[in-house]
Amino acid sequence: MVTDVASPPAAARFYAYSTLAAHLAFEIVGGSDDKSKLFSKSSLSVDYSYELNNGIDPHFASVYAMLLVGKKIMPSGYLLDEVIHNLEKEYFKNKKLRKKGLAESKRLGQYAADQILLFAAKDKYAQLSTHTRYTPKKGEGHWYPTPPAYMAAVEPEWRTIQTFFIDDLQGYKPLPPANFSLEENSSFQKQLMEVYQVTSALTDEQKLIANFWDCNPFMVQYSGHMAIGIKKISPGGHWIGITGIAAQKATLSWSETLFIHALVSMGLHDAFISCWEEKYDSDRIRPESAINKYVDKSWKPLLQTPPFPEYTSGHSVISSASAVILTDYFGENFDFLDTSEVYFGLPERYFNSFQEAAEEAAISRLYGGIHFRDAIEEGVIQGKSIGEYILSLIKNAS
Repeated sequence: MVTDVASPPAAARFYAYSTLAAHLAFEIVGGSDDKSKLFSKSSLSVDYSYELNNGIDPHFASVYAMLLVGKKIMPSGYLLDEVIHNLEKEYFKNKKLRKKGLAESKRLGQYAADQILLFAAKDKYAQLSTHTRYTPKKGEGHWYPTPPAYMAAVEPEWRTIQTFFIDDLQGYKPLPPANFSLEENSSFQKQLMEVYQVTSALTDEQKLIANFWDCNPFMVQYSGHMAIGIKKISPGGHWIGITGIAAQKATLSWSETLFIHALVSMGLHDAFISCWEEKYDSDRIRPESAINKYVDKSWKPLLQTPPFPEYTSGHSVISSASAVILTDYFGENFDFLDTSEVYFGLPERYFNSFQEAAEEAAISRLYGGIHFRDAIEEGVIQGKSIGEYILSLIKNAS
């Protein structure tokens, strides 16, 4: 993900298909306690008519399926060839998987991967480049590229991608954003000044929170005339990390671990589609552009402004959706130490619950200076409704 600088919604798609392949392989071999829940209630359609032979290692088959899907759908997927080779070597040597068992396990993994890839090929991702090139709208209050990189709009047609659970994006539309107005005491003007004032007096803790949840896949820094690109995980990647941390702490079985990773990934995927649909509908200006033009031309946000419209806050939407799903699975008071950002040089953070983490992720966007308050608050509501809807489907799965 980091190598490819996967955009937030694209990263969620990659996570979803890869983890689904792993889950499906384990289901086919009969190791899943949640058989067909993710498939019977989603837009996916899979064929379980697979002839199982002796010697299959279901753990190998599921990881192999995940890697095959990642190799196929990700731009740098070819880099997984070495990982796949090492996986085969490890299982053959240390797990004492016989040659026939290895072949049968690979065959099952390939079958599961092919099932998921069939769906991925039809989700309209391949057609994104055929849409009319996005052009920023004219007029006050609309989004346009921001410094320092002035990057073009990211994934303006993401709303066209096939969802897993949501069958009507309009059912999850947030309330409209505050109307653009610079009149004293208008909602927009108050929120504009709130961002300006809050970010001008940030505490060390608020700065740490903003950076911990930044999750900008590609940040550009300048040193003189030289541009330096810094790669990090996406917002969805952060919540996949939290899912793994929770799975380890709860000592989940292999089956449970595969299931919850796939479910959270599917939730991220749908939540991003819903959020991106709203972003390019409302097309609202970012705080950096508005403050520089109307308040203080020298002001800079703590975080780099992402290259897409402001409303609603993506991290608020997907964090809330993920927290709803994880809370239902692990419990309301499941505390954990989030080490997701340690690899990127940030200290670990402790949370008493998934909800607490989601709330911090949401408010971090205000501290970072990249979102207005209504985008955060309405994003939280939007995400919660998506998470609750997905759970209602899963719980009613036959």
